[in-house]
Amino acid sequence: MLRPSGSADVNRSAILAHLGTTGGASRADLARALGVSPALMTQLVRDLISDGLIRELAMSPSSGGRPAQLLGPVTSAGRMIGMKLSKDHVALVETELSGEVMRAESWPFDASSVTFLSTLVELVKAFRKSGSGVPILGVGVGVPGSVDSQGSGVVDSGLLGWRQVPLGGVLSRELGVPVLVENNVNALAIAERLYGPGREHPDFLVVTIGEGVGAGFVTGGAVVRGSRGGAGEIGHIAAVEDGPRCTCGNNGCIEAVIGEEALVVSARQSGIIPPDANMAELQAQADGGNAMAQDLFRGAGHPLGRIVAGLVQVLDPEIVIVSGEGTRAWSHWKPGFEQSFRSSLTSDRQGIPVIVESWDDESWARGAAALVASTPFYSGESSGEQGRQVRARLTSPTTEAAAS
Repeated sequence: MLRPSGSADVNRSAILAHLGTTGGASRADLARALGVSPALMTQLVRDLISDGLIRELAMSPSSGGRPAQLLGPVTSAGRMIGMKLSKDHVALVETELSGEVMRAESWPFDASSVTFLSTLVELVKAFRKSGSGVPILGVGVGVPGSVDSQGSGVVDSGLLGWRQVPLGGVLSRELGVPVLVENNVNALAIAERLYGPGREHPDFLVVTIGEGVGAGFVTGGAVVRGSRGGAGEIGHIAAVEDGPRCTCGNNGCIEAVIGEEALVVSARQSGIIPPDANMAELQAQADGGNAMAQDLFRGAGHPLGRIVAGLVQVLDPEIVIVSGEGTRAWSHWKPGFEQSFRSSLTSDRQGIPVIVESWDDESWARGAAALVASTPFYSGESSGEQGRQVRARLTSPTTEAAAS
């Protein structure tokens, strides 16, 4: 599990977040998971029970020793809003700390519009207004691009056509709640660490395919962001010399070769699909047995496998998780990917598990919401003042009501 660092206030909020994401734990479990002494945990739990924030539940089943008293939150402590941004639409979810999605909506969106910031503000306001009235701990936003830090949320994105957009600052000011912004693949990796296979694997790699190609690196339980928040931009690794133009401005990037738009263009030029058809039709052709369509996906899987193998050799993760909209057609990517991936690894790494997860817009947005849920496990770092505000709301259930 993620571990906190810092003051007792951070540990209080981390206890609440841990109980919210796991559903219940003993004092000993909490001390181990959060990296604090049993004596300090006993004191923190006593104070939280006295404050009416957590309560004692049933005794845990015994495996021979003394049964342990389980603890749980008194209330949900608040919910989170997650937003996934794309160049043509926005997906929003409201989740519990457990990661359970309570509701979801999607709207058209034009990232190139001169009014895109005000549009985003109004969309989140409308989504929030239509909710249950449960306090909101914060808003997490996932974007396809680089983000300087989660707390300030200044975005550079070739896919969206944005340069130094102060997304986090605008949203937090206009919405009146903490807002955390992160690269969408990093956000997905955080969700995997909180709720997915990453709970049991502190070192793993997330790779996404679809509109773009990206990666998230989790080492020692923490996402690697890099010096400017741009770690994991594998879509812009040069794959073909003098290849097609990429949204980043360079030629031959892997994203420009095997991204969704590149595959659709290639399929149109080859006559596999009509000039006005999209990815859904290309996949339908492959599913229906069209050999040329299947070859196109298999050919895309080959360079992807080599690049992911290179990342495995450098980072030495325990598992690889593949996600993104492209996984809908994974059965066609897989033959090319598996052959090149396994053959490009050293013998000691050839058995590394590759987990392919089903995907939809809700998955991305849930990942963005996980940005909020993860802040109690860190004292500052990338979340800064916005993270401090989330932790304050978590330990003070009346904060949201007073701010609204």
